[in-house]
Amino acid sequence: MIHNGPVTNGAFDPALAAALRAAVRGDVDFSATQRAVYAYDASNYRQVPLGVVRPASADDVRAAVALAREHGVPVLARGAGTSIGGQAVSPGALVLDFRSGLGGLEPDAVDPDARTARVRPGTVLDRLQAAAAPHGLVFGPDPSTHSRCTLGGMIGNDSCGAHSVAFGRTADNVRSLDLLLADGTELTVHGPRNAEQRAALLRTPGREGELYRGLHDLVERNLTTLRRAFPQLPRRVSGFALDALLPERGFDLARALTGTEGGCAVLLGATVALAPLPRTRELVVAGYADETAAAEAVVDLLPLRPLTAEGMGADLVRDPAARERLPAGAGWLLLEAEAGDHARALARAAREQGARVVVLTDPAEQRAFWRIREAAAGTATRAPDGSEAWPGWEDSAVPPERLGGYLRELRALTAEHGLRGTPYGHFGEGCVHLRLDFPLDEEHGGRDHGGRAGGRFRAFLTEAADLVVRHGGSLSGEHGDGQARAELLTRMYPPEVIELFGSFKALFDPTNLLNPGNLVDPRPLDADLRQPALHRELPLADGARRCVGVGACVADEPSGVMCPSYAATRDERHSTRGRARLLAELLRGLTRADGPIADGWRSREVLDALDLCLSCKGCARDCPVQVDMATYKSEFLHRHYRRRPRPRTHLVLGGLPRLLRLLHAVPGLGTAAARALRIRPLAVAARVLAGTAPERPLPPIPARAFARDHRPPSTGEPVLLWPDTFGNHLDPGVLRAAAAVLERCGFRPVLPAGPVCCGLTQVTTGRLDAARRTMARTLRALGRGDVAELPVVVLEPSCAAALREELPRHLPDDPAAARLAARVRTFAEFLDERRDQLPEFPPLPDGLRGALAQTHCHQHAVLGTGADDRLAARLGLDLRRLPASCCGLAGNFGFEPGHHEVSVAAAERVLLPALRAEPAAPVLADGFSCRTQIAQLADGRKALHLAELLDLALQQPMPGNCKNA
Repeated sequence: MIHNGPVTNGAFDPALAAALRAAVRGDVDFSATQRAVYAYDASNYRQVPLGVVRPASADDVRAAVALAREHGVPVLARGAGTSIGGQAVSPGALVLDFRSGLGGLEPDAVDPDARTARVRPGTVLDRLQAAAAPHGLVFGPDPSTHSRCTLGGMIGNDSCGAHSVAFGRTADNVRSLDLLLADGTELTVHGPRNAEQRAALLRTPGREGELYRGLHDLVERNLTTLRRAFPQLPRRVSGFALDALLPERGFDLARALTGTEGGCAVLLGATVALAPLPRTRELVVAGYADETAAAEAVVDLLPLRPLTAEGMGADLVRDPAARERLPAGAGWLLLEAEAGDHARALARAAREQGARVVVLTDPAEQRAFWRIREAAAGTATRAPDGSEAWPGWEDSAVPPERLGGYLRELRALTAEHGLRGTPYGHFGEGCVHLRLDFPLDEEHGGRDHGGRAGGRFRAFLTEAADLVVRHGGSLSGEHGDGQARAELLTRMYPPEVIELFGSFKALFDPTNLLNPGNLVDPRPLDADLRQPALHRELPLADGARRCVGVGACVADEPSGVMCPSYAATRDERHSTRGRARLLAELLRGLTRADGPIADGWRSREVLDALDLCLSCKGCARDCPVQVDMATYKSEFLHRHYRRRPRPRTHLVLGGLPRLLRLLHAVPGLGTAAARALRIRPLAVAARVLAGTAPERPLPPIPARAFARDHRPPSTGEPVLLWPDTFGNHLDPGVLRAAAAVLERCGFRPVLPAGPVCCGLTQVTTGRLDAARRTMARTLRALGRGDVAELPVVVLEPSCAAALREELPRHLPDDPAAARLAARVRTFAEFLDERRDQLPEFPPLPDGLRGALAQTHCHQHAVLGTGADDRLAARLGLDLRRLPASCCGLAGNFGFEPGHHEVSVAAAERVLLPALRAEPAAPVLADGFSCRTQIAQLADGRKALHLAELLDLALQQPMPGNCKNA
């Protein structure tokens, strides 16, 4: 299909669109939405493309390239869009996103005997690793973006990763490449060829033979330059690896084309090498005085051939719990080794250097440490004080023996320019990652350290390039150059090599159709910066700026809650990153008229993209830089609908607390409503009147609200029981169970004197003014009389999270908001804190001892589950918590029209398959949405709140239990 939208940057060509629609089976999208989404990668740059094609097959790629050539439109091949140098953006280009139609693997892709695999350009690395693992094999290069980076992108940028110290870069593991040239020629190039094979290449007929002969002549004319002008170090990724074409290196064209950043050919497929990986590994963590000491120490450890040699400093590890697990020091090496003698030898050698050493044998503990390191791509984007840090000098590399001196001088250079950053990286190969707090809000990156215009960004990068060259290094040690570094290649290579790069590209792409302006004739490094338009004072700027594009939200197999809608649709616009990009273009459009989103807060494109955001807040927890799209969505809806008619569901579902209070305030009306919803025509009419999704039945309404019947005991320590809307008016059994448990354990659960509400339904529908009024009324109600200082026990996770987080956020100037937030406890938290006051619980009946637990998204994001798990252990409950995932209902989301398909798809990712696998297991779900989704999609299966399970347990006969105490 094709989406023809307004194009305001680059000329929309209806003829090209029509031709692509006729020729391509995959998705073709020239809309403002996708052009905004694909204007960014993980770099500092913004380049608006002409349109996006998601090919369904290699034939689609051939057709798209042919039509782009016919219409004179540049082509950009793109994988996961995590390039940090600007390689995955190109102005006015036709973007080919390979992830959907050209992902995956053929069933026989892995050849365990040859230790190779056939991959497609869109194959995600983790897919390859999963296919290779049963054979005891692995693809050696493994960047931290392994859950979403594609093999095509890795080949384009010559990616590396933590294990490349043992297995080499991508270029070391490519055996052949299947290529499509801009003129339509297809060929397969290989690794080193012998003399006879090289001679045969020169006799190849047609365009392919012409290309080989041109390359042969290029090499022959420049043998001395190719032998002397390329530094020899393990992480030289900058420029083209033309020295691989030397006769003594076998005319290794596969290596020479790896790292060309899509500028020479479009990749259709590849054969890559696999390596055996020890079945059991241990992680040796060695602590040193600082990261420079760690860098100097690593050289003496390399002869022991560690599988990894990663280094990081104390300023990268912000989590106190993580710091406690690390050995003493302010700089660490993470040295992975084969379990047994290999690990012991590395640990012994590190101790002999004076390091403090911890050896981790448990795989779960090892994964926890690797998560600290993998999270650095996000952690390093913020300084400890919250200030922003940006890429630019991200992947420089020097010979490992010179790393310590280079780091000292690099630290001094950053201080001289008034910059701050946190170096870390692949110390075993001399590669350093570093994000710096460049003043990129200003045009061209601010004034230099001497106060002169022209850019501190440019001044620092120029001097840093000279520094790394003085140390015999490379501007880039992985991830390529892109716009960030290509202009600086003249400081690393002499003019004749720069000329050779241009000649090499021209042989493959004489019309400069493929990713133009990237490595050859590059755009200025301080042009096209995305940040200057995103001024801090503009609303939502935090989300637009905070997203740096590392792409955890577009992982091939999401490992957390984030992002349910992307997991269902696989459409970039429905990812957290895609939505942040649209917000960035919206904000840009408020001050500049140079982007695809031109109608500001009235933008239909932004509204449509945010429509499928479940407001689950998974991104606030799972995103490495905590992009909280639920908050940004609320702010956008608030502004979008200001002085405009709202959807009926915003009024009905957003005003649900008041509607339900009215329903239960009139005697007999609740009973009548409950009966009416059991009559199909009346239930359909109710959904039509409410404007809710026709596929979604409304939840049953009990005859009476919990608060009307609750009578607290006269004795016991008082505690305020929060009568949340869902429990009070829709599922009162949960509140009754909680009250019974609290009473049996010696507490006196009391209710507020009047109606209270956290305001969440109004927040999620963007009615923020109404939400603030609701919250203010609640503060007044809970700040009076005997309840003013009581702990507030909240049964519904979404309400607890709203009171703890949304309340002080929306009423920042009211100190009562912070005081109430501090008083809020979940049911499990309250009992866990009072565990010394609780009597012994009776044994659970056999049918309740093992239970599956679905964690509510807001509990995952804001509250945590530690107290729940401790309480379960006290009960003797074998609680098997399902992997973090959204149930898909998410409050009002699942009841809104147009959301049912995504809602069900989210539930099918983890929750429903787990329930089907254990049909007899009890299910715990503290969230009303989760329980409702389970009841509606799992054949009426009833899930229990933890309070209901405790109530059942306490009803068991046991002398001395709470009930009988």
